[in-house]
Amino acid sequence: MIRKLVWIEQQRFRGFGCSDCGWQFTQSGPLPGTSFDEMMRNFELQRDKEFTLHVCASTQEPRAQNNPPIRCA
Repeated sequence: MIRKLVWIEQQRFRGFGCSDCGWQFTQSGPLPGTSFDEMMRNFELQRDKEFTLHVCASTQEPRAQNNPPIRCA
């Protein structure tokens, strides 16, 4: 199955994660940029890079069946 970057809404997390494992993107520090658009581009670049580099492993906690991700179109 091909993993996808999905939007997740849970009680203690709201953000992007992996469709196949427990990986969740967390922003590390303030976003660089001089405008909102530049900061959004930098956020998306960081998010996409970290998603691409993460490895789905069996040691990661699988997504709970009663908390499925809300998928972005």
